[in-house]
Amino acid sequence: MRKTKLWMAVALAALVSALFTPAFAQETGKIHGHIQDPAGVAITDGIVTLSTDGGKTAKYTFNSDANGDYKGDNVAPGTYTLSLRRPDTPADKVLDQFPEVKIAAGADTAQDFDMTRAEYMSHLSPEQRKQLEELKSKNATVMKENAAIKNLNADLTQARTDNKNKNFAEAEQLMLKDTQAKPDAAVLWLELGVAQSGEKKNSDAEASLKKAVELDAASKKPNPEVEAGAQNALGEVLANEGKPTDAAAAYDAAVKLNPTQSSMYYTNEAIIMDRAGQVDGTVAAADKAIAADPTKPIPYYLKGKALINKATVDQKTGKIVLPPGCADAYQKYLELAPDGPFAPEVKSVLQESGQTIKSSYKAGKKS
Repeated sequence: MRKTKLWMAVALAALVSALFTPAFAQETGKIHGHIQDPAGVAITDGIVTLSTDGGKTAKYTFNSDANGDYKGDNVAPGTYTLSLRRPDTPADKVLDQFPEVKIAAGADTAQDFDMTRAEYMSHLSPEQRKQLEELKSKNATVMKENAAIKNLNADLTQARTDNKNKNFAEAEQLMLKDTQAKPDAAVLWLELGVAQSGEKKNSDAEASLKKAVELDAASKKPNPEVEAGAQNALGEVLANEGKPTDAAAAYDAAVKLNPTQSSMYYTNEAIIMDRAGQVDGTVAAADKAIAADPTKPIPYYLKGKALINKATVDQKTGKIVLPPGCADAYQKYLELAPDGPFAPEVKSVLQESGQTIKSSYKAGKKS
């Protein structure tokens, strides 16, 4: 009886020991690499498989990323066939293959699919090699064009910064160079025209801006914002040249091309007409700006300022007699901008003409 109990105790202890003995998981390996086609272009839709039957059945599958790189982990140690396919590659075909790739425990195996290697290229037919050379030539041309476009975009950004900072001469030199390099780019001519306008080179600016409009209108995909921007800048140039009718037509064209910015274009027209001393042109432009957006104060001020030129003086009282519409425009300006930059001037004119300034116009709170 005692022997039986002793045997059972030993057996139970062995069983418990077996139950609590930790099971050591098999250590795995990794693999990674880069994929490029015979032209040296990264393959971003590659499907990489590891198999133990010569590539027929995938045991592990990995996909290449946007850079043409692939990687995989948790691969059991062993020797595999590494195959490359793309989504449209037939199941019984491969693009490239390595028959004996060893994966070691705890190691990260590197294996690229470099289809520019001599071994791979030697299997191409004469026709395939000819097609490959043509493709390489096209790729080289595209890369050269892309590099040129990148440089042009950098120059354009710099020219815009220069124009914004009133470094017009620097912007002009940069855009003169680039319009020679790529004479069919409307946006370059636009920035050139803006720079020349800033330098008061009105005839040059007019030619450049008209070139921008002409090129964009004739392009396969016209850009209304580019044409509208050129017409807007052209309006200023034409006004400075004493051509108010042509200037007004340019601003109207800008509005037609990009109606969402009509208030800005017409306000710009009113400002330029005022600067050029075109009284009727200023009033007409201000009215169009007000119609486009009646909440903006500047057009009302410009309208009142222009109409002041038609004011007379009452011989009996000596007071200024404002023409129709002038007082209303000034009063509206004060309503919208009671503490605006032109408020003191407007109040002075109204007071001198005997107008009552509405008491509801209060200065805004200072922040």
